[in-house]
Amino acid sequence: MVCALLFLVPALWALLLLGLWFFLRADGDLTLQWAKWRGRCPEQELTGSVVWVTGASSGIGEELAYQLSKLGASLVLSARRKHELERVKRQCLENGNVTEKDILILPLDLMDRSSHEAATKAVLQKFGRGFLNCLRAELFEYPGIVVSNVCPGPVQSQIVKNALTEEVTKIVGNSGDQSYKMPTSHCVRLMLITMANDLKEVWIADQPFLLIAYLWQYMPTWAWWITNKFGKKRIENFKSGVDADSSYFKFWKKKHD
Repeated sequence: MVCALLFLVPALWALLLLGLWFFLRADGDLTLQWAKWRGRCPEQELTGSVVWVTGASSGIGEELAYQLSKLGASLVLSARRKHELERVKRQCLENGNVTEKDILILPLDLMDRSSHEAATKAVLQKFGRGFLNCLRAELFEYPGIVVSNVCPGPVQSQIVKNALTEEVTKIVGNSGDQSYKMPTSHCVRLMLITMANDLKEVWIADQPFLLIAYLWQYMPTWAWWITNKFGKKRIENFKSGVDADSSYFKFWKKKHD
C-alpha cells in the first residue's frame, strides 16, 4: 500500500503540472483544442462552401476572407466601405483559389436593419443558398445549420483606430503596441477549425485573457472584481487612442516569448 502511494502521488503531481503547462500554452478553450488536435480539417470541410463575411474590409473579417479564398470557398464580402471591399477582393483573386464569379461584393451596414432582407436576397440570387446566424431556437427544425459563437480575445488589428466613433471614416488614434496580441492569421485559423467541426461556442485567446474567460464562466465574482479594477482605465485608453490592454498585459507576452 505504501509503495503504491509513493508511486501514485508523484504521478498525480506530474499530471497536474502537465495539465497546468498545457493550459498556460493554450490559445483556446478545451473543446477547440481537441478539435485542433483530432478534429476535421478545414481544407477538407470548407472547400466549395459559401461564406458571408461581414466586417470583411479589415481585421479578422479581412483575414478570414483571405484564408477562405485559399480554401476555394465562395465569398460574400460585406462592410460599409466599398473601396476597401474591392481591395480585399483583389487580394483574394490574386492569392486565393477563387475566380471572379466566386466573390460577391455586397456593401452593408449591419446597423441598418431595413437593408438586411434585400442583402439576403442578393446572396441567394448569386449563390442559391445561404443563411444568417439567428437564434438557435429558431433553427431547431434545420439540423443542417450550425450556429458557431466565436469569442476572440485581443487580436492584432486596426480596430482601435475607429473605436468609439460614430463615423466610419473618423479615426481617434493609432493602433499602439500590438505585439502582445494574437496574430490575426492564427485567430482565423482557429475559426476555420471551429467551422469545420461545427463547434457551438469557442473562446480564442492567449493567456492571460483565456484565464479571464474561464473566470467569467466559473468564478464570476472574481471576474467582476477584475473588470471593475481595470475597466475604467481600458475605456480611458480607448478614448485616448491607446490600445486598451497593452499597459497591463504586454509584460506577459514578453515573459513567455
